Amino acid sequence: GEHISWKGGWSLESPRYISREFFDSISTGIVKTDDILLVKDGATIGKAAIAEELPDNEMAVNEHIFLLRTSESNSAKFYFYVIQSVMVQEQIWLEVRGSAQPGLSSEFKNNILVPRPPLHMQWSIARYLNQVTERLDELVASKERLLELIAEKRLAFITRAVTRGLNPNVTFRDSGIPWLDKIPSHWTIERSRWLLRERDQRSEMGEEELLTVSHLTGVTPRYEKRVNMFEADTKEGYKVCHKSDLVINTLWAWMGAMGIAPMDGIVSPAYHVYELSRQLEPGYIDALVRTSTFAQEAMKYSKGVWSSRLRLYPEGLFEIQLPIPPIEEQRQIVSLVSNENRKLDALKNATERTINLLRERRSALISAAVTGQIDVEEMAA
Repeated sequence: GEHISWKGGWSLESPRYISREFFDSISTGIVKTDDILLVKDGATIGKAAIAEELPDNEMAVNEHIFLLRTSESNSAKFYFYVIQSVMVQEQIWLEVRGSAQPGLSSEFKNNILVPRPPLHMQWSIARYLNQVTERLDELVASKERLLELIAEKRLAFITRAVTRGLNPNVTFRDSGIPWLDKIPSHWTIERSRWLLRERDQRSEMGEEELLTVSHLTGVTPRYEKRVNMFEADTKEGYKVCHKSDLVINTLWAWMGAMGIAPMDGIVSPAYHVYELSRQLEPGYIDALVRTSTFAQEAMKYSKGVWSSRLRLYPEGLFEIQLPIPPIEEQRQIVSLVSNENRKLDALKNATERTINLLRERRSALISAAVTGQIDVEEMAA
């Protein structure tokens, strides 16, 4: 897991607990106040934390973190910022070794080149950066909160549209189904077994477009995923899915990993594929099954002892009851959801660009200050 993350300042995350006997047996790994912690390998390599207001001898680091301690003639906070500067981060990435588990060798911390201004300048620079980074961090935090609100608004809008329709003035009736509550009186309720038919067609050559399913993006081409995932040498025997089929990631269905295929292709043999009846508009079902309320309902019909081991098999899915608006109303819901998504996507993209600009500004200010390109004493005067 990640050892360090950004939360208004670098902070340790997910500590690993060790025995008192082991703790007492180590010396170089014991953290003291003002020590700098630098991640040496893994996904968060190069990130840093500083131990502030920490009782001595109460925390230790594992083998994935360098423990850096400054002498009394230097400012720890200054060098905490130095490590975040472009000049040091570039040195870090130039020194990374290995492919399977990239990391920094133990010699790196002895070879790192850093500026060393007089102590009074180190203090001045650290004070200046404390002030400017705090303001920038607050702006980033507010923008990140906006992203959370956008996501919440999107989910609430889609859930309301696919379970209650577009007209708040129609007559509603009790659906008799807890996860749906009230639905428009003119909608019907159907058990999934009468609306879905399992498709278990296998690829002979495995040369069709490979699709994958996640709770974040629904059904997408595998090539769009920028992650290193295991792929079998051959795709022979993979399941065929047609455009507009419902595809469910059996292992992660309880998290909402399902959706409508945007094109013909093949998926993992561990997935389940379903053909929709003509009563269903594919876009409507895609929106419905990707709501958190549907995922919770799917969990009830999944098999397994632990939530992380639950599997949604056809016999479970077929027990779930679905709200069915008239087909033309389903199409209207799809159109409105699509328009709302476009608006929210534009706002989300603009907010993410702002966050990136603020982080670039933060990095540039740190780099300029620690290398003497900004006269912080003159600015404070």
